[in-house]
Amino acid sequence: MRSSLCALLSGLLFAIGLGLGGMTDPAKVLAFLDVAGDWDFRLALVMGGAIAVHAPLRRLILRREQPLFAATFPSFPRQRVEAGLVGGAALFGVGWGLAGYCPGPALTSLTSGAAAAWVFVPAMLAGMAVARRVSASRRVKAEDPSEAVRA
Repeated sequence: MRSSLCALLSGLLFAIGLGLGGMTDPAKVLAFLDVAGDWDFRLALVMGGAIAVHAPLRRLILRREQPLFAATFPSFPRQRVEAGLVGGAALFGVGWGLAGYCPGPALTSLTSGAAAAWVFVPAMLAGMAVARRVSASRRVKAEDPSEAVRA
């Protein structure tokens, strides 16, 4: 219960920060991404502010023996960068550049009644479902010995 409450409060804080920082306004995001045109640097300040808060708090939190709502801190082993990660990041960037939305701001914008967000979010969820299904089918094929390439 405490973990869920913490997640809820973190999400609310994140949404408020997105709204106050202007990151839910696609026009501001697109102006930030338009470095060759009339570039608006203000979202860089929002991101810099987030890093300035996160970096010292992360160091402080990791000094603890364990997190508040779990037995241990998660470990994330370093893995090599794969083509799917690079392709996914590129697709994410193209989508963000075209629509002016990425998942967090799009979900936050739903509360304002922005029509574009109500179109974007279902399309985003459909894309996520397709990606999950394609990824799962590729994993099954990779595990199926009959699909192996014979030398």
